[in-house]
Amino acid sequence: MSAERHSRRASPALQKLAEDDPAFAALSLWCRHRDADIEGFAQSTAHEIRYGSAFAQLSLPEQVGLAAHHILHVALRHATRGAGLRTRLGEEFESALFNLGADALINDTLSEIGLIQPRPHVSLRTLKLPDDSLQSWDVERLYFALVGVTREGRGRDDKMERAAEDGFYEDIQLAAAGAEEDGAQGPTEGEWRQHLERALEAGRLAGRGLGVLGHRLADIPETRTPWEVLLRRLAARALREEAHVSFRRPAGRWVAMESEARRAQRPVPVFEPSQQRMLHQPRIVVALDSSGSVSPAQLSLFGAQIGAIAGRGGAEVHLLIFDEEVRSAQTLASRDVARTLGTLELSRDGGTDFRPAIAQAISLQPSLLVMLSDLEGPLPEAPPKFQVIWGLPAAPRTLPPFGRVITLDA
Repeated sequence: MSAERHSRRASPALQKLAEDDPAFAALSLWCRHRDADIEGFAQSTAHEIRYGSAFAQLSLPEQVGLAAHHILHVALRHATRGAGLRTRLGEEFESALFNLGADALINDTLSEIGLIQPRPHVSLRTLKLPDDSLQSWDVERLYFALVGVTREGRGRDDKMERAAEDGFYEDIQLAAAGAEEDGAQGPTEGEWRQHLERALEAGRLAGRGLGVLGHRLADIPETRTPWEVLLRRLAARALREEAHVSFRRPAGRWVAMESEARRAQRPVPVFEPSQQRMLHQPRIVVALDSSGSVSPAQLSLFGAQIGAIAGRGGAEVHLLIFDEEVRSAQTLASRDVARTLGTLELSRDGGTDFRPAIAQAISLQPSLLVMLSDLEGPLPEAPPKFQVIWGLPAAPRTLPPFGRVITLDA
């Protein structure tokens, strides 16, 4: 069977889907549909949907729902977004949990518009999260929530066993090279965004199907700068060595000008001091709120970034663990930051007061203070004189009175 031939197995379902839903009719045209020898009903990559022999055994309504499921995987760029997370997290990334979250989001979306999936199937409700609202999650935020659940004692194996009982299997083949590979085989990220916007608008104008639900899809990908990039930019600015004026030594330019003036018997120019580099070692203080809600996966990724920044800039890293007071303080080598943060046992309860932690940070005279917290607690009246970055697990309701905010939710 030719790998380039349009799928015969999915043709009736795709035709029915196009007749019933203008949004899916448009999105389907931008996907490649192929029959393939695979396990399971179907599988999707960044640009292609592959239908297995088991797909043909489903009823037509189930085929329609499953085809829509994979069209959304492609349109929402799950294969590429998962590969991007894998690049960021390295060995910490768990593809099965990412796939599980993506499937739950899509299944709930299709349920909202009346399309069915083969039974049983996973949903936000079966994942047993505190919030199972479709509007609350995109796939990256949901992935970190699932990692947090499985690492807080409830167990990854138990979660995956329950998911398997609900019919889950990994049906996304992640892209090979992360977000940068898009243009090589199909539409780019920007083009997919345009296709999705036009498809949802067509459905909205028709008054049925996916287009009616479009405004409630929190998983529609947005162009945004990853928080790691923002952190590196802000940290580099704070750790940049600035020259200072020294009157003990004249500037080299002034020496040359003075010598030339004396040789030509002209007035000697006004003295110009030299510029000398700061000689002290820069410091980064990381203050971690032990009662906050930053997940172990976020802490590990954040630690890797801070360790890399400190290593490049030759900075000294001080770690403060605090709640209502500073509970511990230690100095870390840059190579140890990620491992230390990723394995910390935190209380996750009690109150928070930022004033003792910031006061101790001031005593260390850092170039940069990074506060990892959920921003619930009293702050000092006057801001410190050094750069402050707030690393928050989610977007805050109100911004702090000083410092820059980065959100660690993917």
